[in-house]
Amino acid sequence: MKALITRPREQATAIADALAARGVEPVLEPLVEIRLSPDGAHSVTPLLDGAQALLFTSANGVRAFAAASARRDLPALAVGDATAAAARTAGFADVESAGGSVANLALLVRRRLKPEGGALVHSAAREVAGDLAGALGAAGFEVRRAVLYESVPAQCLSAGTAALLQKGAIGAAIFFSPRTAATFVRLVRAAGLDGACRTIVAVALSPAVAEKLDVRWRALHVASAPTSAALLAVCERAAAEQMKADSR
Repeated sequence: MKALITRPREQATAIADALAARGVEPVLEPLVEIRLSPDGAHSVTPLLDGAQALLFTSANGVRAFAAASARRDLPALAVGDATAAAARTAGFADVESAGGSVANLALLVRRRLKPEGGALVHSAAREVAGDLAGALGAAGFEVRRAVLYESVPAQCLSAGTAALLQKGAIGAAIFFSPRTAATFVRLVRAAGLDGACRTIVAVALSPAVAEKLDVRWRALHVASAPTSAALLAVCERAAAEQMKADSR
């Protein structure tokens, strides 16, 4: 079975390797391009003055911060395990994962930190999902958002992916964010290929992602938790179901 991976290329390698190890052929179709801010160092440096911790809601935020600043002395609170792993790889020693959602990250901050300890710096894109600053502001925290990158959506499907969709050769499609899900739906409709989704099992990281997948699928599954492991478990089940169907 071929599985379409729609996340940015920089983040797709790990899950592509994991799928390949399970006998699923990954097809990379990045639906957003990550562009780092050219003046990231200039914009983030003053925000770090008096800060007590860094907040990361994506691995892209970690990479953008690492490119903009050499500071690794502050605690790093990450939205989930993959983002926490990226922070450790970037050189942070004090890293804690919230388990996969912005709401959980806000709870982790409130449990571990105190508002009087200093500001929190959120390494983020121009557009953010969820209201982390609002949730923490209501608890008395000062959140400084450092805009260090932007996610630029693709304008069309690649020729290779379009051809595979036309042939019905994609068995599953994996979606990690509401934005990439909405982008995929927009692009398949623009290409007149939305009918191809009827033979595809869509796998969404969360209910918020699934809400954006408003085309007709063979099946639409939401991971039991917002983690790569939970996504892979769904993909394994989809592959097993397809093998069983093909053998009939």
